[in-house]
Amino acid sequence: MTKQKLVIGSRGSKLALWQTNHIADELRSHFDIDIEIKTIKTQGDKILDTPLAKIGGKGLFVKEIENALTAGDIDLAVHSMKDVPTELPDGLGIAAMTVRADPRDVLISKNNVSLTDLPQGAVIGTSSLRRQSQLLNLRPDFKMVDVRGNLDTRLRKIEEGRFDAIILAAAGIDRLGYSDMITERIPSELMISAVGQGSIGIEIRGGDARIAEYIKVLNDPDTFAAITAERGLMAQLQGGCQVPIGAIGRIIDGELRLDGIVASLDGREVYKDKLTGDPADAQEIGFRLATLLSDAGADAILADIRATFDVEDGIGV
Repeated sequence: MTKQKLVIGSRGSKLALWQTNHIADELRSHFDIDIEIKTIKTQGDKILDTPLAKIGGKGLFVKEIENALTAGDIDLAVHSMKDVPTELPDGLGIAAMTVRADPRDVLISKNNVSLTDLPQGAVIGTSSLRRQSQLLNLRPDFKMVDVRGNLDTRLRKIEEGRFDAIILAAAGIDRLGYSDMITERIPSELMISAVGQGSIGIEIRGGDARIAEYIKVLNDPDTFAAITAERGLMAQLQGGCQVPIGAIGRIIDGELRLDGIVASLDGREVYKDKLTGDPADAQEIGFRLATLLSDAGADAILADIRATFDVEDGIGV
């Protein structure tokens, strides 16, 4: 009998391929199937000399992969959930989210100096407005500089003395085996992470029962509920990579707790709040928290930033 075959679409970066191979190995551990990985270059992979916030457009790191999925060239797509826009193309859906890895951001610094001990006016490399705004709220003296490229490129810039530190997602560092380079894992109380950060999402065509049957074994219900709440908040605020929005959902004693933040680009204005509720109401919890933040004054920040960057819903970096 001929084995069933699955074709998985993925970005070609080292981290993306790690994640896709991880999903492939998990599927092989449950099913006797053949798997082919098809790498697809996205717009975000092609433009490396421009800050993400200035590129604009939806789904910088997923659109081309979603096009292949819609066309039937691949059976499923593997994404970092923080790259996935809150509005998906017609006919596609997120069928599973894996157990979340460490959702926090991490500091990697020259001479292993902690965040609070970095020198006055330290130069911090990050392409994320969310990170920049929260760092400036903590330390207005920091000088924020955009940095793109793979991990090796970013680390080299520290060695060359161009930055005192860089900020990255813990999950990616851990997955690629660079954990020993981390100076500090930044607590969520100091820096709320990006929507979906730390989880791998699997996107499939709606109504594809064959693929859905394979994928359901990969889903972690707690992670799915937490990130659904985060994505609800992001959707309600109409945020993306150009907007300093953070959210972190956690299941604590059977309840879903969602923390959210909206900050001005200079870090001077920060609106934070939290809600708890039934995980079954995850999306509604996200909507409600977004409304609380908006009513508190976040709307004015978002309006200013949209005017500056001509924002479309993008990614939550």
